[in-house]
Amino acid sequence: MSSISPIVTQPTTHFSINANKNQYQQPENLTLLIEKSKSIKHLTQIHAFLIRRGLETQTILNFKLLKSYSSLGHVQNSLSIFNTTENPNVYSYTAIIHGHATNGLHEQALHFYTQMFTEKVEPNAFTLSSVLKVSTLKTGKSLHCHAYKLGVESNNYVRTSLIDVYARGGDVVSARKVFDKMPEKNIISSTAMITGYTKNGDIDEARKLFNAMDGKDVVSWTVIIGGYAQHKSPNEALILFRKMMRSGLRPNDATMLAVLSACGQVGALESGRWAHSYLTHNKTFTIDARVGSALIDMYAKCGSLEDSRSVFDGIRDKDVIVYNAMIGAYAIHGHTKDALDLFRKIRENGLPPTDVTFIGVLSSCAHVGAVSDARAIFDSMEKEYGMKPKVEHYGCMVNLLGRAGRLDEAYGLAMSVAEQADPVIWGTLLDACRLHKNVGLGEKIFEQVVACGEAGSGAHVLLSNIYAGSGDWNGVSRMRARMKECGVRKEPGCSSIEVDGEVHEFVAGDVKHPRAEEIYGMLGKMSGWVKERGYAAQTKGVCSCGEVSCTLVSTTYVST
Repeated sequence: MSSISPIVTQPTTHFSINANKNQYQQPENLTLLIEKSKSIKHLTQIHAFLIRRGLETQTILNFKLLKSYSSLGHVQNSLSIFNTTENPNVYSYTAIIHGHATNGLHEQALHFYTQMFTEKVEPNAFTLSSVLKVSTLKTGKSLHCHAYKLGVESNNYVRTSLIDVYARGGDVVSARKVFDKMPEKNIISSTAMITGYTKNGDIDEARKLFNAMDGKDVVSWTVIIGGYAQHKSPNEALILFRKMMRSGLRPNDATMLAVLSACGQVGALESGRWAHSYLTHNKTFTIDARVGSALIDMYAKCGSLEDSRSVFDGIRDKDVIVYNAMIGAYAIHGHTKDALDLFRKIRENGLPPTDVTFIGVLSSCAHVGAVSDARAIFDSMEKEYGMKPKVEHYGCMVNLLGRAGRLDEAYGLAMSVAEQADPVIWGTLLDACRLHKNVGLGEKIFEQVVACGEAGSGAHVLLSNIYAGSGDWNGVSRMRARMKECGVRKEPGCSSIEVDGEVHEFVAGDVKHPRAEEIYGMLGKMSGWVKERGYAAQTKGVCSCGEVSCTLVSTTYVST
């Protein structure tokens, strides 16, 4: 072991352990003092005392110091102690691995695990559990084999960590196999499994497991609420949040971030304002950059740009994340000048822009067709900031050029990243072809989408609408037949409204709603009212593509 002197601040005040030297020189009492240290100042004072008394080499005290420094985020102090320890045992290795893992130093944690084998120190269940937390899927599989060889595979800590590493790596099947082997499922292992399902898009399985859980805590509630918010089921997320509150549990930061996301998705301004008030009036929460950014985004999506700006102005220490949120808010509302002003402010303040910054600014330019501004900003990414544009940035430029009628340029740009282009880019181009009635290019793009295996219902409907917009009803019929042949069904449109804190959803063509008769009756009356006021139905370009007729709820009206 290399010798590195311990990093210890000598005490500037007399610590209470000097009051009764004999009493506090007992290892169990010193251990208790170390465990109770909540500040680095107190911990270093105790450490200095141990050095003066020649007690720092005692195994239990050495281990507790190492662990406590890491828990306070002072990994370098832990490392100094470890490197001056003669023949570190499994407990010392476990503590140093755990310390590096919990402080985000993943490679170093894995290095110490490997070093254990070189030094012929056998890991235990807690060692494996710690190192699994920072492992990739590939490494996790190797560690699973280690667990079998060491005879600790059946340990609950190890199995819970294995579930986590498999789920994080997208191997939910292996995660479930480990989970099913556990004779007693605890909250931690169940929550890890639910997290795996939500991250991999299987919200139904996550919900089944959640419903079967006993003694749900705030973490498990937050995972399922966040899962629904993440997978575009915001109304269900809000329903679950209300159930959690009624159960007597109180939300944490992660819960509230998921709730704000759900409010923004569904446009639930009233619920969003309640959440804001809850955050403001509970001392356990702070409107920091992360929470503030979520509030800005929520208010913008709920239509209240004024509230977004109010939150932005109220955040004292604005980082680039806060600026990104406000730029995004301006982009949503088409306030290009304000978005560009904030972008300039970022540069003036010396803040490094991120990928999200450029997405927001480029999106805002698309609203007003600011092609020259967008080109300059897009080019500056690599020239000024050394940032290679990602597919999302190309998507913004394709959208901008398409809206501006520069379809050939937009198509050329999309083709330059064709291998990375996602359905959103091709959908954007198809919509631009519909807007500018360019049937030929629309067909060409559709064939490109088919070749990529991305021709879902959206692409079919967009090309059908291109045909309808140009009066080519034979083309519409061909697309309808193709959709039927391929088993492609158009996803019905959905809208929502919040009344008295409850969100009501309406789906096009829905006849299963318990109050469907009342809804359609009221919709018929509303159609009559708008016609009486001089509006006529705009049906040109509307195509159901073989779906049950839903024009009643999808028809829009224009002034005559």
